[in-house]
Amino acid sequence: MEDSETTQSDTEELKASVNALEFINNIAPSDLDQCLFADSLVTVSESGRELGDFSISVSRASYNEELCFLLHASSHGVIDEVPCGTSIVAYISERLEILEENQHEYVKLENQMLDRKVQMIRQDDQLVVNRIISDKEGVKTQTHTFPLISLKGFVSEASNFLILRILTRQKIVPENLTFLSFDADTVISKSTYRALGWKKQKIGEELVNIFGIERTVSSANEIPLTWHSYLLSDGHLASRAQLGSPAMMTLLHLPLLHDGVENDQIPVVEKKPLIWEEDMELNSKFLDRKEELKADYSIYVRQHPELKALMADFLQFLLLRKPSDVFSFARDFFAPFASHSPPGNSCEDSQV
Repeated sequence: MEDSETTQSDTEELKASVNALEFINNIAPSDLDQCLFADSLVTVSESGRELGDFSISVSRASYNEELCFLLHASSHGVIDEVPCGTSIVAYISERLEILEENQHEYVKLENQMLDRKVQMIRQDDQLVVNRIISDKEGVKTQTHTFPLISLKGFVSEASNFLILRILTRQKIVPENLTFLSFDADTVISKSTYRALGWKKQKIGEELVNIFGIERTVSSANEIPLTWHSYLLSDGHLASRAQLGSPAMMTLLHLPLLHDGVENDQIPVVEKKPLIWEEDMELNSKFLDRKEELKADYSIYVRQHPELKALMADFLQFLLLRKPSDVFSFARDFFAPFASHSPPGNSCEDSQV
């Protein structure tokens, strides 16, 4: 395992444009309220063959008692016979600042698993970024620290989806809309948006108008990455493609949306055998929920540092005594803590 830690503060030469900063400052609560819905698309090949699924959901949440938005995005599928996927769980402030974001990418090759995890978390006046990359050469861990003052106009992958929805509902992309972002190596780069205009796309049996937005993330060492996203006028994603990729995401059925709130209708879902390990959609939901729970549990553990100390003391005492009855030993060990607990059964009061 290789570990490294750096502080990146040499980003003064890279700044978000004036229009980008004004865009963020002018975001109203009503703009974000209209983004609270879910998207569900399928991933298809150039020939139209279904390869996987893609989904995004945005909801209100609370992070360390701060009101914010929870975004969950995921993509899973099989491209060129290789299983791969990405998931993002992020807490975003009303100014599109990242409070915490967890990204997970994987590629399952025949003889090995390529795995990359990136965690961004705001700590005081810094953004701490932890990267864990696993491949055939082992596990490499890196930690980068960025002063928040150098990240004005920063947009993460999660914030990007909110920006696309807001721009589409406003039906205009300002000129020179350039934010800061991370490239694939977590190096500060420029992220530029420009309008692609309107075109028509057949969704289900209807031909509808969709608005296109191009996003390009530059890189000092790699070729810039560019995505073309087309959205319905209400902000729902209709298609998304990375230039150069053999696959794209597309919407199969028109969603129901009215003034930013989805109508209460029961969708007609085709009945399928419940073999979730073999079902791509169910397996995708399992992986998404797994990452969401891991992120939630990690937040709780960080908010309660006494938990690690308590469990470490218990385990050390247990190994020293080596009792034959572990349950009785645990009961006696934790009994003194009962006097510090509030009235009521904490297990019954907790929510699963």
